[in-house]
Amino acid sequence: MRFYCTLAVLSLATNGVFLTAQETKDESAATPATPQPPKTVAAGAELVELYGDDRFFEGPTWEPVGKKLYFTAFGPGNQQVLRLEEPGKVTVWKDQSKGVNGTFLSIEGRLLGAQAYGQSVVDYGFNEDGTCEEKTLFYYAPLNQPNDVCQTRDGDIFYTDPGPKIPVGAYRLTKRGEIVKFAEELTTPNGIIASNDGLTVYVGDSSQKNWRSYAVLPRGMMGVGSVFFSPDPKYKSDADGAPDGMTIDAEGNLYLSGGSRVWVVTPTGHSLGVISTPSFCSNVTFGGEDGKTLFLTCNKKVYSLQMNVAGGAGASGK
Repeated sequence: MRFYCTLAVLSLATNGVFLTAQETKDESAATPATPQPPKTVAAGAELVELYGDDRFFEGPTWEPVGKKLYFTAFGPGNQQVLRLEEPGKVTVWKDQSKGVNGTFLSIEGRLLGAQAYGQSVVDYGFNEDGTCEEKTLFYYAPLNQPNDVCQTRDGDIFYTDPGPKIPVGAYRLTKRGEIVKFAEELTTPNGIIASNDGLTVYVGDSSQKNWRSYAVLPRGMMGVGSVFFSPDPKYKSDADGAPDGMTIDAEGNLYLSGGSRVWVVTPTGHSLGVISTPSFCSNVTFGGEDGKTLFLTCNKKVYSLQMNVAGGAGASGK
């Protein structure tokens, strides 16, 4: 069915506040000092507020043809997909999105979405007139609330399905239409991203507070997962430190949002540093004209941060 998004323009002046990557929110004395940011952050770079209102933001994706950032918003009684037109100004690109949470740029240049309340994986086209064409790629009534989604360059789509009901897990939707469930040992599977070569998928668990890697095998099969990164136990006492979204850079390093920080780690789980945020950071993605801007969606705010490295193939499905 062909669907066209309702368009409306919202404007909100930015407050001119710039936060360094080393600044963090006030925390109790029991919480340790935040480590230094990684060298992948550009020298002297600061978090720049791009947009803010009284909602929870998620699912950032950069669309390179139109050169726009898309992200999702959760407000009372309605969820939307927003397009950032300029700092402080967004367009409602998709109204009543049925809880689209994580998004991802597909290998066809369309916007994939994990639709929590529609129990579906959806696919939006970027029409020249600013509207979008919606397709449902996968609907499964027993799903809980699809949360995040990514795609490998061979066309397979991966998405997570956390609670509140059980069983939970993650799914692989192959280009041949096969459905393979994996990560069933997780308690609350959340963020998901693929390696640049498409041979590994990483999944965060919000309850266990760690991240696992799974080998992507031939014929739609998946390998047994293993923990590749778990923060120092002192961070697990942070009440808002639950893993959420993630992205990957061109060097294969992972950017793992959790609480008021983004851990940056190698594919083998070696920590490179931490990017601190003033509030809960839900998700991250790379974009910008040169690909070297990190966009961060947070509770009530969206930020950008200049980087020394561009986003990886696994961050866009290409």
